Amino acid sequence: MLSSAVKIAALGGAAWLLRRGIRRRTATDLDGQVVLITGGSRGLGLAMAREFAREGCRLVLTARNAEQLERARKDVHGITDVLAIPCDVSKREQVDNLVAQARERFGPIDILVNNAGTITMGPVDTQTEEDFHEALGIMFWGAYYPTMAVLPEMVRRHEGRIINITSIGGVIGTPHLLPYSAAKSAAIGFSQGLHGELRSRGVRVTTVIPGFMRTGSYRNAIFKGRHREEYRWFSLGAAVPVTSTTAPRAARKIVDAAKHGDATLLITPYVKLVMLANAISPGLVSFAIGAVGRFLPKPGGIGAEGRPGYDSETGLTDSFVTVLGRRAARNYQHQ
Repeated sequence: MLSSAVKIAALGGAAWLLRRGIRRRTATDLDGQVVLITGGSRGLGLAMAREFAREGCRLVLTARNAEQLERARKDVHGITDVLAIPCDVSKREQVDNLVAQARERFGPIDILVNNAGTITMGPVDTQTEEDFHEALGIMFWGAYYPTMAVLPEMVRRHEGRIINITSIGGVIGTPHLLPYSAAKSAAIGFSQGLHGELRSRGVRVTTVIPGFMRTGSYRNAIFKGRHREEYRWFSLGAAVPVTSTTAPRAARKIVDAAKHGDATLLITPYVKLVMLANAISPGLVSFAIGAVGRFLPKPGGIGAEGRPGYDSETGLTDSFVTVLGRRAARNYQHQ
């Protein structure tokens, strides 16, 4: 019995080494490629900008906040050539102008990273129609418009990479995050469908499905209802190592997926476990989500009025427990 277990382990190890060897030989050299990152001024976007810059890529960064965008440009300017253009990716005209300016400066876009996002948290009673419009505008249409702006040229050249940053919240609907989950779910369907359609035409589409990442973004998320209670559980999940991964680690995985044109990238063991559980027993996962929902804050508090995370601190969320999250917020412009 022991001998059989050893043989199986040895075969598994050999298969893993073979796969790694093949991936090294088939990796695309990113040096000199033009990478457009939406939501590139802070958080994961900034972490990816740094990582792509180390690979020798030329960068186009965009975000709505011009001041933060300029700081991000200066952050990576010493490593590579970078163009920073303010843009609201939910507006098609602005996206078309962005891509035109990028093409004029660098030429065709080789890699598009659809990363722009927003989070509004609270019971469904506090989520307005405008919240859903904003979430879909940024995280679905904000991926659709840049994709359609760069796609004709990628298809014509028979090469290109499109990286869509989605979320486990788009696979498993998450209580108190309905606008976010709805938008991410739409983005996942769009991304996976594109992969199936474009692979034979030379364009690789990667759907990235992460869980919590320590970027400090929770400090700028919007919290409704009993906003301090909502912020408490969300900030702990986004700041504690057991439930979250670091921004540099996530960025490295995404860049590696871009090199290989991977169809799907799951980030964090938690996400892999949830995806496996949902594939085996979706009913059980739905039951577990319902059970979790019972412990989330009840409606009340400030209602539909939203407060940012940094306005929702408590003694616990501003303690040693979240020190890694606050450090990430400083490093990735989420102060």
